[in-house]
Amino acid sequence: MKRLLWIGILLLLGNVACRAAMSNGQMRTEVRFLTDKMAYELNLSTAQYNDVYEINYDFLFGVNSVMDAVVRGEAWALDRYYDRLDLRNDDLRWVLDSRQYTRFLRTLYFYRPLYVSDGRWQFRVYITYSNHSHFYFPLPAVCRAYRGAHARPAPDRPSFYRGRYDHPHYEGLYRIRDPRHYRSARQSDFGPVRPAAGRPSPARPSRPAARPDAGRGDRPAQRGPERPSRGKAEKTPGRRGQGAVRGASDTERRTDDRKAPERKRPMRGDDRK
Repeated sequence: MKRLLWIGILLLLGNVACRAAMSNGQMRTEVRFLTDKMAYELNLSTAQYNDVYEINYDFLFGVNSVMDAVVRGEAWALDRYYDRLDLRNDDLRWVLDSRQYTRFLRTLYFYRPLYVSDGRWQFRVYITYSNHSHFYFPLPAVCRAYRGAHARPAPDRPSFYRGRYDHPHYEGLYRIRDPRHYRSARQSDFGPVRPAAGRPSPARPSRPAARPDAGRGDRPAQRGPERPSRGKAEKTPGRRGQGAVRGASDTERRTDDRKAPERKRPMRGDDRK
């Protein structure tokens, strides 16, 4: 009994791991099922079916490696997922006509095909089409031959499918990364977002230590040359017992500056007269 229980647990864990990182054969099966239902509801031609299959394959191949982080709610993985989804929906805009694309936007399991349930990512189309082995159309050659040759490498590169059809194309809003809808769509598809594990934000540089104030501890205070106080006598070294006094006071200087008294000249005889 315990052995059967452990086998069941291992099979369940293996199923979750496979769902997080699909093999190429599994991806082709999932892409075919989704494309088959789009062809049935949107009434696609054979050429449209082949192109839609290629676009769906490129999308799933591009997000397969990040879906485990998407399930964990990591922001960087969710942004990458919706970038790829917007590329996929833009490529479809050049394949479907305006009427088909309008119906495509209104069908959530076509427009936003993946979501998280019970800790696993799944295709919404299985909610409506519960028989996973039923297909409306036979297996086309493109399901085995296509290897991603028409994949779009970057958003700024033109779509391979642009100009292949002469019918009128949809010109309205289709991007999910639009700020008005992105947050609510992300919450509905994959739940709350949490910071990405293993991808910390760049550390902010530490602030430099405050410089010590001048004259406090580290640096001695700089003081100008001292001047002798005015009026103090300063003796210069000389022979023993003798010393010249410098820096006389103002009173002594004023005394030295006084004029000597004039001597009276004896009066002569002429002066007496």
